[in-house]
Amino acid sequence: MAEISRMIPILIELLSTIPLSNYILASGIIFLTLLYNFLEWHIAGDILRGFQGDKVCLTFNEASEIYHNVASKCRWLHSRYRVTPWLSSPHFQTAFINFLGNPPIFQYRREIFHVDDGGIIALDWLLASDVGEGRSNAKEGISKEDIIPIVVVIPGLTSDSASPYLKHLVYKVAQEGWNVVVSNHRGLGGISITSDYLYNAGWTEDFRVVINHLHQQYPTTPLFAIGTSIGANVLVKYLGEEGENTPISGAASVCSPWDLLICDRFITRKFMQRLYNTALTIGLKGYAKLHQSLFTRLADWDGIKRSRSVRDFDNYATCRVAKYETVDKYYRCCSSAHFVENVSVPLLCISALDDPLCTSEAIPWDECRGNKNIVLATTIHGGHLAFFQGIAANKLWWVGAVDEFLRVLHASPHMHGKRKEEDNSLHSSINGMEAGIFPDIGDGESINNLVNLSGSQVSTTEQEARISDDQTQLSIVAPGKDQYPADEQVQTDKTDMKIIRKMVGPMKKTLNQLSRKTSNSIWILAYIAIVTTWPFAGFIFSFIFKKKFKNILPKSVSHNQ
Repeated sequence: MAEISRMIPILIELLSTIPLSNYILASGIIFLTLLYNFLEWHIAGDILRGFQGDKVCLTFNEASEIYHNVASKCRWLHSRYRVTPWLSSPHFQTAFINFLGNPPIFQYRREIFHVDDGGIIALDWLLASDVGEGRSNAKEGISKEDIIPIVVVIPGLTSDSASPYLKHLVYKVAQEGWNVVVSNHRGLGGISITSDYLYNAGWTEDFRVVINHLHQQYPTTPLFAIGTSIGANVLVKYLGEEGENTPISGAASVCSPWDLLICDRFITRKFMQRLYNTALTIGLKGYAKLHQSLFTRLADWDGIKRSRSVRDFDNYATCRVAKYETVDKYYRCCSSAHFVENVSVPLLCISALDDPLCTSEAIPWDECRGNKNIVLATTIHGGHLAFFQGIAANKLWWVGAVDEFLRVLHASPHMHGKRKEEDNSLHSSINGMEAGIFPDIGDGESINNLVNLSGSQVSTTEQEARISDDQTQLSIVAPGKDQYPADEQVQTDKTDMKIIRKMVGPMKKTLNQLSRKTSNSIWILAYIAIVTTWPFAGFIFSFIFKKKFKNILPKSVSHNQ
C-alpha cells in the first residue's frame, strides 16, 4: 500500500504534462464510438465498400411462378440498396421519415365511406390524371368501365394519408399512371368515430368492406393493395382469411410486425426500443384524446392516461373495446404470421433486418418460403418504412420496388383475378361435358383451348393424332331416332345418363386436381378421352351385343339389362 501511495503523486504529475487538447480529443473519440454503436451507425462499413450498398435477399419457394415469372423480372429486387450516406443509421432513417421525409406536395380527393355499423372511413384519392401534365378537372372521376388499376393503401399505426412515407408512395404510383386510394383507419384523417368499433392490428373488417365496395363500383378494374407497418399486418391477415375469395389481384406488405407478441417483447428490450415504445404510446394516447368521450365509455380512461407503453394502452383500451381477455391473446390472435400459409394472392413482402420497431426475429421465413404466392425481400439496412436513397434523400427504395412488382404482375398472366378466371373456364368446360353439352371437336379447337388453359404444351402432331382418334369414336355416338322405339329410347337414355353421371363425376374431380398439379397435357388429354368416349362406347357396345346375348343369358339378367 505504501508503494501505491507513493506512485499516485508521480502518476498525477505525469498526466498533468499531457496537453488538455489530447484529453479532449480522446474523450471525443470515446464518445463517438459509444454513440456510433448506440445509434447503430454503419457509415464506416459503407465507406469501406465504396457505398456500393448491399444486395437484396429474396426468399421464395423454388416452384413459385410468382418469383420466376414476375419477381425475377424486377430490376429493383435484383439490385443493391444504397443508403443515403448522411442517414446511415436505422434510427436516423426512421426519425427522418416521420418528422421530415421530403414528401411530394399534392391534393387528395376525399370520399366519405359509410360502414353498415354506423362507422365512417375517409378514402383519400389521388388519380393518375391529377399528377399528369394535363391535370383533370376536380369533378372528373373514375368510370365504372375503367380498366386503369386501383391501388388501395392501408396506413400504419396512428398514420393517415398525410404521413410523409404514404405521400411518397401515393405520388409515385399515380405518377406512373395508376389511381390510388388511401383507406384511413377509423378516427384518423380528421374523421370522427361514429360507432362503437375501433381499428386495431387485426381489424380486417374495414378493409374488407372497402375492397368489396370498390369491386362493386368498378367491376372491370384490377385492384391491388399495399399495407405498411400495422397496415401490412392487417393486409396479410385479411389475405389469409379470404384465401381465394378476394377480388385483389396482387399485394405488397412493407415492414410488417408479423408477430405482435415477439415485437411487444422486442420494444422493451433496449433503451432505443423503449424510446420508440414511448413515442408510439404518446401517439396512441393522442388518438384516444381526440375521441375521449368514446374511450371513456368503452374503455378505461384513467388507465389510458397512466399508460407508459403500447402494451399498457392495449390493455386498457384495445382489449376492452375488441373484447379480448388478455393482451397476449390479442397479440396472438391478430398476428399475421399465423395466416401466411393461406395467402392465395401474389404477395411481395419487404422488411429491413435493422428495423428498430419490427424485429427480424418475427419474420416467418419458413412460412413465406412454403407459400408459392409469396416473395419475401429483405435488406440489411433501411429502418422502419424509410429505405432512403440518393444524396438528397428524396426517394424511398421500397416505393420503387413495390411499384415495379405490381406493374410487372399486372402485365403477366399471374394476377389473382386472371388465374381465377382460367380456373373457372376449365371448370365450366368440364361441367358442360357432365351435362351432355359436348364441344364440337371436329376442328380440334375445343381440345386445344382446354389444353392451353392448363398451361401445358403439346406438339401439333400429337394433338392431331388424339383428335383423330376422338373423332372416330364419337362419330358413332348419335344414332338416328328411328333405330329405337320411343319408350325404349327414353328408358335407355335415363339409364345411360345415370351411368354417365356416376362415371363423369369422379373423372371430373380427378381432372380438376390433375390440371392444378401437373403441366403434362398428355394426362389431361387421356382423361378427356376417357370421359367423353367411355360412356358412349359402352352404350354402343351394349346395344350391338344386347340382341346376341339376349337368348343366351337367363331371363332375370336379360330383364335387368
